[in-house]
Amino acid sequence: MSRDKEKSPQKVKRVPKKLYERELIRLQAELVKLQEWVRVEGARVVVVFEGRDAAGKGSTIKRVTEFLNPRVARIVALPAPTERQRTQWYFQRYIEHLPAAGEIVLFDRSWYNRAGVERVMNFCTNQEYSRFLHQSPIFERLLVEDGVLLRKYWFSVSDNEQENRFRKRLEDPMRRWKLSPMDLESIARWEDYSRAKDEMFVHTDIPEAPWYVVESEDKRAARINMIAHLLATVPYYEVQRPPLALPPRPPSKGYERTPREMQTQVPDHAARLSG
Repeated sequence: MSRDKEKSPQKVKRVPKKLYERELIRLQAELVKLQEWVRVEGARVVVVFEGRDAAGKGSTIKRVTEFLNPRVARIVALPAPTERQRTQWYFQRYIEHLPAAGEIVLFDRSWYNRAGVERVMNFCTNQEYSRFLHQSPIFERLLVEDGVLLRKYWFSVSDNEQENRFRKRLEDPMRRWKLSPMDLESIARWEDYSRAKDEMFVHTDIPEAPWYVVESEDKRAARINMIAHLLATVPYYEVQRPPLALPPRPPSKGYERTPREMQTQVPDHAARLSG
């Protein structure tokens, strides 16, 4: 994709906060229903989040998983491969994180590192890159044929908006950890990443596992658009759970709590704050 196409032509109109929050909580309630369907039906769901640095992948994943059971829905964000892993088949370290029955796995970046960062930064050879483009569709078809529900999302952001988000991270000590020299290098290599993304789409945007592009100039819109699409593409239904009721508390049998002074208590920091 050319630089011009991913550059924001004008100031983006943001989704109003109240509207966003109302729709987000509705969608998150549906995600809980989806989770229960996955658990009961023994489904296997894989969601791949890819895109440029600061495109909003991480914040969207947080909203997806906010009310989900971490035993059912887990996030996979792998570090750089070890020396041993570099000698393995490329897909091998991702396979061990794939879901079993009743699980949802969200990849915060995935095997597509090879088509993006590794390609642009010359962390892989031309032969390894070509082999990846050939094998990736085969690998994904195998997953789909085996019954895995695979969804791939590309978060698209303009160069101006990416730079604005980088600048905010630099100025915010609570978010500065999100920036690395590799992230800043992406500014100078914007067009290289665009060409790599275009080539990746040519080879891996297949009918069995298509890429879905999420426009993320407005993070609020990106989050609710992505979640709504995911829900619309999975044939889930609301699982009827058995009614629960709190049992009556039984009468005391004479238990007495150990005196607090015999235990090590956490200092009451909150009381000091209130004076």
